Amino acid sequence: ILKLAINVPLSREFDYLPPPGGAIPMPGCRVWAPFGRRRQVGIVLAHADGSTLAADKIRACSDTIDETPLLSTAELRLIRFTSDYDPPPIGEVVAAALPVLLRQGRSLHPTVETIAATANGESADAETLARRAPKQAELLEFLIDSGGAGCEADRLTEELPNWRRVAKPLFEKGYLERFDARAADFDEQSGVAAVEPPSLNDDQQNALSALRSSDEFAAFLLDGVTGSGKTEVYLARMDDMIRQHKQVLVLAPEIGLTPQLVARLRRRLGIEPAVLHSGLSDIERLSAWRAARSGAARLVVGTRSSIFTPLKNPGLIIVDEEHDHSFKQQEGLRYSARDLAIVRAKQLDIPVILGSATPTLEILQHCVEGRYQHLSLPARAGGARPPTMRLVDLLRSPATDGLSEPLAEAIQRHLGAGGQALIFLNRRGFAPTLICGSCGHIAGCHRCDSRLTVHARSNELRCHHCGASRKLDETCVECGNAVRPLGEGTERLEEALRARFKDQVIMRVDSDSTQRKGAIEEVLDQAKQGHADILVGTQMLSKGHHFPKLTLVGVVNADQGLFGTDFRSGERMAQSILQVAGRAGRENRQGEVLIQTAFAEHSFWQTLIGGGYEEVAEKALAERRLTGWPPFTRLALIRAAAHDRKDALEFLEVARDFVVRTADDTLRVLGPVDAPMARKAGRYRAQLLLQSSQRKVLHAVLGRLRPLLEEQKKSRKVRWSIDVDPIELF
Repeated sequence: ILKLAINVPLSREFDYLPPPGGAIPMPGCRVWAPFGRRRQVGIVLAHADGSTLAADKIRACSDTIDETPLLSTAELRLIRFTSDYDPPPIGEVVAAALPVLLRQGRSLHPTVETIAATANGESADAETLARRAPKQAELLEFLIDSGGAGCEADRLTEELPNWRRVAKPLFEKGYLERFDARAADFDEQSGVAAVEPPSLNDDQQNALSALRSSDEFAAFLLDGVTGSGKTEVYLARMDDMIRQHKQVLVLAPEIGLTPQLVARLRRRLGIEPAVLHSGLSDIERLSAWRAARSGAARLVVGTRSSIFTPLKNPGLIIVDEEHDHSFKQQEGLRYSARDLAIVRAKQLDIPVILGSATPTLEILQHCVEGRYQHLSLPARAGGARPPTMRLVDLLRSPATDGLSEPLAEAIQRHLGAGGQALIFLNRRGFAPTLICGSCGHIAGCHRCDSRLTVHARSNELRCHHCGASRKLDETCVECGNAVRPLGEGTERLEEALRARFKDQVIMRVDSDSTQRKGAIEEVLDQAKQGHADILVGTQMLSKGHHFPKLTLVGVVNADQGLFGTDFRSGERMAQSILQVAGRAGRENRQGEVLIQTAFAEHSFWQTLIGGGYEEVAEKALAERRLTGWPPFTRLALIRAAAHDRKDALEFLEVARDFVVRTADDTLRVLGPVDAPMARKAGRYRAQLLLQSSQRKVLHAVLGRLRPLLEEQKKSRKVRWSIDVDPIELF
């Protein structure tokens, strides 16, 4: 009997007979299996001698896809752990672990549609064609420059989106040909000679010595202030492993950081990293995955889903910016790539390095308890001084369109000295609210319990939760009087800066301004080269970027998280501010950070500015211990959403009754209650929180609860999920 994982929302394995004739597929191989009226790709998890099903109920697989296992025992073990921990259906975990083409049953070495110029095309009169049909001439020239091997259709679509329509007459003339070719294999040779590494300071050298103490499992927190040279320590340890022909897996929090990280790795190590993230084509992603699996790529860099990438000879895992929320998958299959990195390193018996300037309290507590080794880089590398931080009291110096006079004067002063300014506001759009000055009506989303955001450039009102949009109201829909935008977003801040600094180059960096592919890389490259005088944007600007000329950071609307209802609000606010503050003064000039606040006397600011992140974390841990929140207890959040509020709450009542009936007194049950935003995208949302000081107790209950919920009739009307170790409670 084959035990199969199939990508369906049921938390069990499925029993099948092997395909008739031929060898029995081994664990890790894919097969085609009849499932209902369809045929599905399944992956063999194990063999069994029997089944709980009657013999006449067990169907046979129709075909074997892989002659040898696609996934090794180690990868299957990680998949099983993920399924047992969260606990999601194991088929969903397998789907996350495989590239799209392999999920579809395609070959590990697929052929791809390829377009090339023929001999007639190469000898065609280019000038005449350019005059008559410039788009055809552009396509033909591009393919001639690509060489005789031609160009993959997916890449052509990226470079010339409308090429298929343009190509039709060229095919008819015999200038182009189409054929299937095997996808190119990954080549590690970058053609770039590795540069000599810089000398490490004493703190970096001590950290590196500790990292070199063992090649077996150990978890290290590399806790270094921004600009302290954490990456150079990573690079030295990577070089050790690569020289031993071992593989290194590096996890970065998001795509935006990947290009600059890859460029730095290539330059320092002299090899091409295999890159895995959602911005790649399916063929590119499969090529990188295949190279990691075969060992052809000794260096693998990717975002969170890369944690499942198979490695032939693993030696080291690095999680850069471990505190970043992007490492937690929030939709569908929920998992923490950082936590799985630690689990995987332990399973493989290799070291794992977690790097951050603002570590999460969970990781710091592991260090306090002696489970992880805490390595500190307390000073900036190269003699650079940390930025000075001061508050701008908005009660004394009110802001206009988000800009106070002290901040405006500081911008002028730094620009005059040849510096660059970054103005940080973690809220996109022009304004978060459109309000009527007469009746007080606020423009709201008809599908969510949220306000619509004003986007002045596109003359729209948009919901940032469900994506709904409509034309910007000119008058109040309730009373017909004038409406006005209230509050500030990055668009409004950019407008205010342009009005104040007319002769300066101002660039806005947020998800609205960087939607085009490659836009974020272009903007950041211009900023690094000093082509922008003032940068204004969201947290996209705060993560890991190095701007040599940047000397001033202004934080607008810093009070957003000061009175948050989530127990992590203070921790996250400190992380956000210190990360963006760390962009200032990273070279020979000391930076300055101005934080605008209406609550200058709040104790949080005294702690942050007086004692830094270390003191913020110390006080937060003491508070969490007293109040019984993580990392001193474990949480699981069960969410339900339905078109009818009653259905969502009744579904969670079933879960609550089961937990109360079966769990012991160490498990606390809170709810069910409406979610803080009760309606989102047309569905009513409710949640049930489980809390326990014993992780085993929590997981035992969840393991029994999921099958029960899957069988509930209400589950057909309800979208539900179980989130273990949630990072968002609201």
